Amino acid sequence: MGILPFQSALDKAEELGLDLVEVSPSAKPPVCKIMDYGRYKYQLDKKQQEARKKQSSIQLKEIKLRPKTDTHDLEIKLGHLKKFIEKKNKVKVTVMFRGREITMTDRGREVLQAVAEKAGEFASIEQHPKMEGRTMTMVLGPK
Repeated sequence: MGILPFQSALDKAEELGLDLVEVSPSAKPPVCKIMDYGRYKYQLDKKQQEARKKQSSIQLKEIKLRPKTDTHDLEIKLGHLKKFIEKKNKVKVTVMFRGREITMTDRGREVLQAVAEKAGEFASIEQHPKMEGRTMTMVLGPK
């Protein structure tokens, strides 16, 4: 519509039954638009909802083991690990040491290496085994 005085632009918007919305207040002269502001806000909310729906969130799941975890139990835990990885989640594998088990850190590292080898088909190591207090952790992610 070009450059109009404020009052005439407001009258034109009222005549059309719409709102006068200031788009760029810092411009010289300020830029305004005649539109249905309620509908505009509704469409903006719909776009944001659609963007959130398409967004995928990666969670960090945790599997806890012990240095003396038996082979069958380890296979069960590997099944859970595979399900988590298939859902595109990262998995933190933790070996907990209790009491005198703290002297068996090499056994804990062996357990984590075994998990990494068996999960190598569908997962990759994102963080190598690291000792933190009485726990040793490793993070696996989808390939």
